[in-house]
Amino acid sequence: MIQATLHQLKVFETTARLGSFTKAAEELDITQPTVSSQVKQLTKSVGLPLFEQIGKQLYLTEAGKALFTSCQDVFTELDNFEMKIADFKGTKEGKLRLSVITTAAYFIPRILGSFCQIYPDIDVTLQVINHQQIQQRMLNNQDDLYIMSQPPEEIDLKSKPFIKNPLVVIARKDHPLAKEKQVLLEKLQFYPFIMREYGSGTRKAVQNLFNQYDLTVKVRLELGSNEAIKQAILGGLGISVLSKHTLTSACHEDLTILNVEKFPISRYWYISHLAGKQLSVVAKTFLDFLMDRTLLMKV
Repeated sequence: MIQATLHQLKVFETTARLGSFTKAAEELDITQPTVSSQVKQLTKSVGLPLFEQIGKQLYLTEAGKALFTSCQDVFTELDNFEMKIADFKGTKEGKLRLSVITTAAYFIPRILGSFCQIYPDIDVTLQVINHQQIQQRMLNNQDDLYIMSQPPEEIDLKSKPFIKNPLVVIARKDHPLAKEKQVLLEKLQFYPFIMREYGSGTRKAVQNLFNQYDLTVKVRLELGSNEAIKQAILGGLGISVLSKHTLTSACHEDLTILNVEKFPISRYWYISHLAGKQLSVVAKTFLDFLMDRTLLMKV
């Protein structure tokens, strides 16, 4: 392995991550024969096959999997080193990899905008995904920080709450319940309901409340998008429970929050990272910025 070069390792890591010589060549802006040649030379240095191809699919061997993990560690450490050098020079530059749950997309871009204005030399990669996808990225250690409403208990994380995330009942303005000053919780049973998909933190919180009072609602639709749910409400298909953050100024004027007892459900947004992960200078900078910034934010 002492004969292996950083370039060979980078070509291998990219190929392994993307599962394709062609895609690796495109990302690295080199030719496919160059990718194949670099992987071949690295394979010779290792002394064992790194890939096996079955049909058109490329798979890592056991040796390939071990090398892929080591490559990720090496390049993460090199990134951190570059960030530390920049920090020593009195500048903040490097990469920030951030994954957020879909609802957080209503406010995180504004925070990132302010952050990037202060630190223009930091490159941010933002993934907006659902709970299942964010858990998979955690297991693969793909990001520096994660923002969600319900950190998974089965993954060893360090999490900090940073802003309230109240869940409210939303209906169309001409809905019968919109005329009532206070709506009894049990009345929700008599109206069609639109639910988030299974696995959603919002759905779990709503279901826990209903179970607590032995209530069952008529679920007409299950949707995996807040915007789709709002459009369904506007279409007269029912009422729903969503984060108050989804009701931005750009939201349709025909939606309203119902004054239902036991609501809003009090929750928080959390920023998390893997418990064993050593945060980079850039990740720590963003974490501190987020905590300071959100102290002044109101829902």
